[in-house]
Amino acid sequence: MIIAVWGLTGAGKNTLGKLIAEKLGYTHVCPTFKEVAKEEGVSLMEFQKIAGKDHRIDKKFDDLLKKECSRGDCVVTTWLGPWMLDADVRIKLFVPDGERARRIAGRDKMTPEEAMKHITERDENNTKRYGDVYNIDITNNDVFDACLNGGIYNPQQLLAISLEIIKQKTGKS
Repeated sequence: MIIAVWGLTGAGKNTLGKLIAEKLGYTHVCPTFKEVAKEEGVSLMEFQKIAGKDHRIDKKFDDLLKKECSRGDCVVTTWLGPWMLDADVRIKLFVPDGERARRIAGRDKMTPEEAMKHITERDENNTKRYGDVYNIDITNNDVFDACLNGGIYNPQQLLAISLEIIKQKTGKS
């Protein structure tokens, strides 16, 4: 079974994905552009600009994602997982922008203002790029089985809700 957990930067998708994977004994699959940018020796935002001009970067990243998930029994927390994979369950996390910025500021050692600028730029860049490259609208919720507010529920509550969604959709717990 493949479970895709999605959310914008700072929504908590990796935290929830890891918890679900641990609970179910699945692999947590979460390759990121941030890791690739670091390997390339450029900032994340610079790498995203490069990817905006060279669509082969996204295609290569997606091929690696599909290969990694081909064994099944995984929880995927990448930006395009819900659209790239034939996931059995798709869960979206949403969190108010101010809370996402606060989380990113703490995680990435930025000021709150820098973090807000970062998430705004990143959201805009990714929304445009994925629309251009794949004709995917990441703001459209139609592909999701559930949309959960990560701003009001803590990770353990989100885990419990997600496990119930997985159980209801697949019959597995």
